[in-house]
Amino acid sequence: MQYNSPLPPRFGISTHLFHGQRLDRAHLAAIKAHGFDLVEVYATRTHFDYHDVAAANTLGEWLAETGVALHGMHAPTTVSYSNGVWGDTLTIGAADEAARRQAVEETIRAVDVARTLPYSFLVLHLGVPDADDTRNSRASVARSLEDIGVAAADAGVTVAIELIPNSLSQAARLVQWLEDDVELPRAGICLDVGHAHLTGDAMAAIEECSGHIVTTHLHDNRRRRDDHLVPGRGSVDWEGVAMAFRKVGYDGAWIFELAPADEPAAVLADAAAARDRIIRWLDMDMTTGLD
Repeated sequence: MQYNSPLPPRFGISTHLFHGQRLDRAHLAAIKAHGFDLVEVYATRTHFDYHDVAAANTLGEWLAETGVALHGMHAPTTVSYSNGVWGDTLTIGAADEAARRQAVEETIRAVDVARTLPYSFLVLHLGVPDADDTRNSRASVARSLEDIGVAAADAGVTVAIELIPNSLSQAARLVQWLEDDVELPRAGICLDVGHAHLTGDAMAAIEECSGHIVTTHLHDNRRRRDDHLVPGRGSVDWEGVAMAFRKVGYDGAWIFELAPADEPAAVLADAAAARDRIIRWLDMDMTTGLD
């Protein structure tokens, strides 16, 4: 059978690629020039000041001028990022109540951007990665999700909890959050392929999250560290991944989340070639094994 989505697949770029710089119009123009129509903005105040209504209005003007649509916002994970150095961590899974509240408040400020500049998805980490897994509190995550879920629904935003390398955020656990643990008015999963590959089987994760995947992060690695390489530059089986997404009926956006680069134009060109390969795999005859 053929790829039967009523619309062609939509592809976008996360501004994680430009994370160490202040987001500007030229970044969006470069994204568009390489054939990407969507953008996910990383909400770090040194990159995009989500506290500033004027910054949101200016971003809206740039989007209109370049013809790029705002697909989503990545919830804040740090207070700053500059010269390759991360500032203090923001985590909604913090056991310390003051730290948890700070992260929730910053996340809601990013949600509030949608009241000025509408977007569809807030990509959200549940805690921090495995290296710091002892800092993750399940009870803190549950409390935080309730507050963020209410704010997001009120702003017309869907919370997309991301598969990341920690015990709170693997495929089966994300499904459990959504089906059993919390009641979120608008929620689903951001299936991060690179993270799924780093911690297990990406294709199995896609099938396990079937019915809950609302957006994606596409990047590659060699299962040693979280490299955020262009798909095809690591060891992910991207043809198998494309087929797995097709098998579960995924028809949402395909968002490349690539490492900050000194030469982003070269990375964007590489990403465009990877995008074209994914499109071919989605359109190819898939009669074997998918009926």
